[in-house]
Amino acid sequence: MKKIKTYIQQLSISAKIKWCIGMVCLLWFYLSLPSQLFIAPTSFVITDANGNLLNASIATDGQWRFPYNEQVPEKFIKCITTFEDKRFYYHPGVDPIAMCRAIWQNSSNRKTVSGGSTVTMQVVRLYKQHTQRSFWHKLTEMIAAIRLECSYKKSSIIALYASNAPFGSNVIGLDAAAWRYYGRDANQLTWGEMAALAVLPNAPALVHPGKNQNTLLRKRNELLDKLVANKTITLTTANLAKLEPLPSEPKALPQLAPHLLDRFKRDYASLNKTTLTTTSIQTTIDGNLQAQVNGIILQHHEHLKGNQINNAAAMVVEIETGNIKAYIGNVYEPSNPEIESHVDVLSAVRSPGSTLKPLLYASLLTEGAILPKQLIPDIPTQIGGYAPENFDLGYDGAVPANKALSRSLNIPAVRLLQMYKYQRFYDVLKQAGITTLNKPADFYGMSLILGGCEISPFELAGVYSSMARLYNHQQQNNGKWNAKDWQMPRYFRSTVDRPQTTVDHGALTIDQSLFDYTAIWHTFNAMNEVMRPGEEGLWNLFSSAQRIAWKTGTSFGFRDGWAVGVTPKYCVLVWVGNTTGVGRPDLTGINTAGPILFDIFRLLPKSPWFNPPTSGFNYISVCKQSGFKASMDCGATDTIMVSTSAKNAPICPYCKRINLDETGTYRVTDNCVSPAEMIHTSWFVLPPTIEYYYQQKHPDYKPLPNFKAGCNTDITKVLDIIYPEEGAKIYVPIEASGIKGNTIFTATHRNKGSQLFWHLDDAFVGTTQQFHQLSLNPKPGPHLITIIDEQGNSVSRNFEILQKEKH
Repeated sequence: MKKIKTYIQQLSISAKIKWCIGMVCLLWFYLSLPSQLFIAPTSFVITDANGNLLNASIATDGQWRFPYNEQVPEKFIKCITTFEDKRFYYHPGVDPIAMCRAIWQNSSNRKTVSGGSTVTMQVVRLYKQHTQRSFWHKLTEMIAAIRLECSYKKSSIIALYASNAPFGSNVIGLDAAAWRYYGRDANQLTWGEMAALAVLPNAPALVHPGKNQNTLLRKRNELLDKLVANKTITLTTANLAKLEPLPSEPKALPQLAPHLLDRFKRDYASLNKTTLTTTSIQTTIDGNLQAQVNGIILQHHEHLKGNQINNAAAMVVEIETGNIKAYIGNVYEPSNPEIESHVDVLSAVRSPGSTLKPLLYASLLTEGAILPKQLIPDIPTQIGGYAPENFDLGYDGAVPANKALSRSLNIPAVRLLQMYKYQRFYDVLKQAGITTLNKPADFYGMSLILGGCEISPFELAGVYSSMARLYNHQQQNNGKWNAKDWQMPRYFRSTVDRPQTTVDHGALTIDQSLFDYTAIWHTFNAMNEVMRPGEEGLWNLFSSAQRIAWKTGTSFGFRDGWAVGVTPKYCVLVWVGNTTGVGRPDLTGINTAGPILFDIFRLLPKSPWFNPPTSGFNYISVCKQSGFKASMDCGATDTIMVSTSAKNAPICPYCKRINLDETGTYRVTDNCVSPAEMIHTSWFVLPPTIEYYYQQKHPDYKPLPNFKAGCNTDITKVLDIIYPEEGAKIYVPIEASGIKGNTIFTATHRNKGSQLFWHLDDAFVGTTQQFHQLSLNPKPGPHLITIIDEQGNSVSRNFEILQKEKH
């Protein structure tokens, strides 16, 4: 630096002026081009995992301009350099020979015959948007071209030209032109097609349909002859290429994944803040599968719209990678605005119906609060004014927990949630990655398990695919929890960061889990037992049938039909309904979404069922009839695999040791029969209310035998009130006649022929025998119903009649 200062100080004034002018010119030369030449808006473009175009949208300025692509087909490079700039690889941006030839030809003909511009100069002209050809413009282009050659490789300059040259109408760039004029990727074009496109930037108006076709044909064929002359192609290839048709009217671009394209547009703002700088991405989509699933959706849509069910969506996730292989956000019929096919249902929030029940089942198994086949009461239930009902409006009395899940019974699910606490289940859903629960837990309450919230299909698929991925990795994770296995699905094939698509697990560590492996194993097995649509439970008789853990859901008012299924390889989610929220008869998950789910699974490769857990489990003895941990009084038992946390599971409360007379007909006590003459046996005894419904569905159920005369000292509860429950708040609506309706009170007694005496607030109101129901019309306010049998056994319930319905 000192030597430079000394040198400058020694220069004369005129030399200093020349030096400064030289430095200014050098600086001007350096700054003559910006770091980014082209900043015009580009089309949003998505391709499948193999690079095939799925969808594209027009740029915001109305041009079909695909993003810059550094990979230029070799055919185009040969064509454009032969046609425009045959010494492209040898000049520094300006071709003196071409310039001299152009000056000679133009002056000889006294008009512009040749421009002498190189490809590099044309890139500069496109950047500067020069529309007039003056000497000054040409000079600045020449200088800028030399500057461009100083900073860019030849391949990059060709790529800039190919991405920004005009190809007629509103088509900019080779990639857009190939799709608009030939309906194919530029890499798939023939020599004739590529030659036709290569001559267009020089005269883009030639492509207008029905105009200048002869001129375009002549130019294309002349280029093909030049390619033969420079030995790029053979004469035979050129002659065949000359027979190919010229481009005509622009073609529509593929519309295989319009809703995924919209999702990319929505995500682009956040993605652009990370490492994504282009509006084109390669997705994880399997193009063939995408097209096939689209076909399935449209096929079912034709049937469903007969019931005015207009919309359907589906997504396929690869378990191991979390990659989305098919993404159909809705039936795509843009010509029919009434069905709102533009709505991406996979991103929308909808009521999930019963699709969350497996997560509650897994949560209870994980903490050991229940066992897989433990009986859960299925009787009329009211919790704080909330009275859930099963879909068929019936009751089983009691049902194994796994069967309650596979049959999607609502009352057992609500009772399980009451056991687990809805606040805790709300936290489980949050930790699992559900981001749409924007209200506090108390807002949802017990209805949370029956779809009383809103969840996006995208996130629900993320939860179930994560469960399967976590389970698949149990051995490599050494039985520990690995939070990296729990993630939302992704549609990027590249390593671009995925904002808002990865779950933040907060305090979760590697050895802390939402669900343990044994719980997931039992949950998937229970889901595998769900009856498949149209197969009446016979699918499991065929060894070739694919085992699928799946669950349906139907929202209140028949507004949403859901089906989600997982195998060790794939997760498939289907939603059916109306984006308007209008419900329709028979719009249930099993009738609408289920058939689509299995049609999609038939497209996918089959896989073996999940392997059993390798750690974190124990074997315990359970009562065969109740599913509870076996007690000393249980008769037949089974040994099952359970989570290690199940060591504190409750002992069977339903099996008891009883004494029968020597005929085995009557119960006896040592007050009336000698112990030596007794038969000691185990008996499965359910509480009266549960027994009342249970024996209706289980004709093999044996009630307790009657006591032999003079031996009745049993203290077992024989009388119970089925409805109302203790503390129930009852609203009795006005009937169509204008008269207030009655409340039906129901009771049960172990001895069917017993006579019951009913009292309301200590006043006798009636007698029943065998069928114990009584219709009453109490006044608004608190009341006490009391029932007494012939032996003096009694039972009472406090309840309240409401003046008007509580919301």
